[in-house]
Amino acid sequence: VQLQASGGGLVQAGGSLRLSCAASEGTLSNSAVGWFRQAPGKEREFVARTNRSGFRREYSDSVKGRFTISRDNAKNTVYLQMNSLKPEDTAVYSCVVYIGSSFIVNSRGQGTQVTVSS
Repeated sequence: VQLQASGGGLVQAGGSLRLSCAASEGTLSNSAVGWFRQAPGKEREFVARTNRSGFRREYSDSVKGRFTISRDNAKNTVYLQMNSLKPEDTAVYSCVVYIGSSFIVNSRGQGTQVTVSS
């Protein structure tokens, strides 16, 4: 599965962005999917994950209550709605596909830059 994230940009603190991750050369419907981010000079960190149906969702403590992950299996796309953005959310965001319902990442897409100004 090939993944391509989009929707990043520059936004002021308190603003919102919606990221999309479109899959090609394969289907997302049989796998859990998620989002990670990496800020300059920092380790990549988990942001959010949802199961195959989209009903079960998990978030890191740093984004819980502000970010929402969702998926549209018919469109082979995963979304990350980000609200109440903070400067510390600045990072490159990338989407991943897991092997089935496991926590093993099978594929990671090119990221999209999110910059939050104070």
